[in-house]
Amino acid sequence: MTDDLLDGPGDGVGRVLGTADATPLTFWTAVAPGSYLQLDDVVVTRRELPDREPVTIAGVVTQVRARHEGAQFDSDVFAIADGTLPAQVQEAAEVTTTRVDPEFYVPPTPGAVVHRAEGDARARALHFDRMERRIPMGMGRDGVPVYLNADFLDGTRGAHVSISGISGVATKTSFATFLLYSVFRSGVLGGDAVNAKALIFNVKGEDLLFLDHPNTRLDDATRAGYAKLGLDAGAFPDVRVHAPPRVGDSSGTPDVSSRLTGVDSFYWTLSEFCADRLLPYVFADADDERQQYTMVVHSVAAHLARYAQPADGGVSIDGVRLGSYADLVDHIVEQLNDDETRGDWAGSAVGLGTVNAFARRLIGSKKDLGRLIRGDLATRRPHSINTAESAQVTVVDLHNLPDRAQRFVVGVTLKSEFERKEKAGTAKPLLFVVLDELNKYAPREGSSPIKEVLLDIAERGRSLGVILVGAQQTASEVERRIVTNSAIRVVGRLDPAEASRPEYGFLPPAQRQRALLAKPGTMFVNQPDIPVPLCLEFPFPAWATRVSEAGRAPSETLRSITQAADPFAVVGSGTSDDDIPF
Repeated sequence: MTDDLLDGPGDGVGRVLGTADATPLTFWTAVAPGSYLQLDDVVVTRRELPDREPVTIAGVVTQVRARHEGAQFDSDVFAIADGTLPAQVQEAAEVTTTRVDPEFYVPPTPGAVVHRAEGDARARALHFDRMERRIPMGMGRDGVPVYLNADFLDGTRGAHVSISGISGVATKTSFATFLLYSVFRSGVLGGDAVNAKALIFNVKGEDLLFLDHPNTRLDDATRAGYAKLGLDAGAFPDVRVHAPPRVGDSSGTPDVSSRLTGVDSFYWTLSEFCADRLLPYVFADADDERQQYTMVVHSVAAHLARYAQPADGGVSIDGVRLGSYADLVDHIVEQLNDDETRGDWAGSAVGLGTVNAFARRLIGSKKDLGRLIRGDLATRRPHSINTAESAQVTVVDLHNLPDRAQRFVVGVTLKSEFERKEKAGTAKPLLFVVLDELNKYAPREGSSPIKEVLLDIAERGRSLGVILVGAQQTASEVERRIVTNSAIRVVGRLDPAEASRPEYGFLPPAQRQRALLAKPGTMFVNQPDIPVPLCLEFPFPAWATRVSEAGRAPSETLRSITQAADPFAVVGSGTSDDDIPF
């Protein structure tokens, strides 16, 4: 760190206080008359040492105070304001050290000049100069870009992102999608960006179904903001949307209302359900694993994998053809109720009460899963979610599904994607998984098949190139190992009770208080090589977040996979003749 660090004008913005203890890690500076410091400002000072080169100490302002000097009582403020009592206003700022160069940890000397860090000095203070690959995340409070070290995102030195905040206010999903956009478009991945993939689960409304549509509300100021970050303002160029079939629709039409083109239905055939042993994901509540009937679940799943044979879209078991999920459930329950066949399906050591508990839960799943597990649709029709064969961004819409069905889709999809990456055996191309409501799928207590998959991703995904971007209202309710393995932690607007939890111990006290007031678009980002979380604002989305904002999508994204195979096929209800691509 050279002399150009001290590039502040004149006598700087203040001097190190002599009335408060200064330590190598924290010190206070008095703000000079006519100057000011605000929270998140970056400052730098210097300590001269005998027989050694000077030590430069840089830090971030984490608290600011103002007081009357000369006042003794609270009521003195009125006399001072009237001019009858002499006093002066003095502001002071607390500075938390972010960098010491050379690393000789001594406190700054009281009276030492403190400068506002700008340009290269700011970059050094925030360690941006040490980041070989920088991902722009947004603008700092000073209107200058703030960066994320790509090494701690793509698995080079760390991986995974945890985003916390109040639903609807913290803009967790918006930040996650902007981070993806920045990763794909900033050039930090080099040639790997072309093949990198993202899998996004849409759990609320249809806001994420228009990522490939430009935002009609985008103005010149927002475009300029993107340009300052080194990004072009635009939509995601390559998006594929998957949605569940409509209830009671024998043709498998996607269950979406606002987007009618470029959407594919996803489902699993009865044969796939049996052969791939997907039954445990029907019982994906965390509480289920504490029940005794989980033994029955795995026993029945093994029996189905062994004896179910494909038969005209459905399956045949012991000569009985089953054409729907309801038929399969009824057949399993019938076999479990039969004294002669119960042992073959559930095992001989399982009591009747346990079997009945399993049967009740299984029967209850017919309504929720009937449209996802099919025996009446063509098996050769594209219907599976496979990011390797999809667009760069794959959106899986879940918002119209009940809770049990959402868990099933998330669990099975993550299982298949993680197994595919395991078989590939290489980290490239990267796969980013964006999952909201993480506390529902990986709660702190209990166990479930989905939680086990997410734990696998958190603990081994880095080596396989699977990066989890998890969002939740309450990080305190998410499995500790998942949060602990997240190298990047992001906080938006927090609930007061949640902010007091130890999971947010990385936030300085002032930032914890500010998190209670943060407006949409303001995030506090903690990354391993910067000691203090950085406050930033990320720009307004350049892609549509709702149908009312959606401009015209690129023509290549308008066709679904089915339409790509058959240009005369129209997927989606309400499609007019004008939408048929000739």
